[in-house]
Amino acid sequence: MREETTMSNMKVLMNGIIKENPTFVLLLGMCPTLGTTSSALNGMSMGLATMFVLICSNMVISALKNLIPDMVRIPAFIVVIATFVTVVQMCMEAFVPALYASLGLFIPLIVVNCIVLGRAEAFAAKNGVIPSAFDGLGMGLGFTLALTLLGATRELLGTGKLFGLTLMPEQYGSLIFVLAPGAFIALGYLIAIVNKLRKA
Repeated sequence: MREETTMSNMKVLMNGIIKENPTFVLLLGMCPTLGTTSSALNGMSMGLATMFVLICSNMVISALKNLIPDMVRIPAFIVVIATFVTVVQMCMEAFVPALYASLGLFIPLIVVNCIVLGRAEAFAAKNGVIPSAFDGLGMGLGFTLALTLLGATRELLGTGKLFGLTLMPEQYGSLIFVLAPGAFIALGYLIAIVNKLRKA
């Protein structure tokens, strides 16, 4: 029985990383994906912040699902999510102010990120606390990997750097990848590559 539960939890975890990756497969959360991935560090930080909110809100919503009346289900979910977003926002502002300033408005916007609210509604409200935690972890890891990969691609092609380390002279970089159009171009190619690999 315990082995079956573990296998089920691992399946839920892997689901968010590969089969139902929120960015490359489901195409959810495009606003922070395109807005915060000008560098690998920004992308990874946004992904980790979202993953923390996903795991915590999924667990709390799963624990409270029988106490929340259907009429106020969505507002209650948003209150829970907003609580954890506020925790993330205050911690980032206190401990990593430069990163907080760089991500700016996108941190509070996690509250209305369709990935977080979608998982609360589709999974956490119908499953136990532990599977919900694994679902949040899987979706969060998938989102973090996607944002880090997109940020790394844009940073490398735009500035010749990766996580701030110079890998090639800056004059070989193309400024378009650091700007908004570059986000669309890089994301389009990455989605195509991921879909090709998934079907191979």
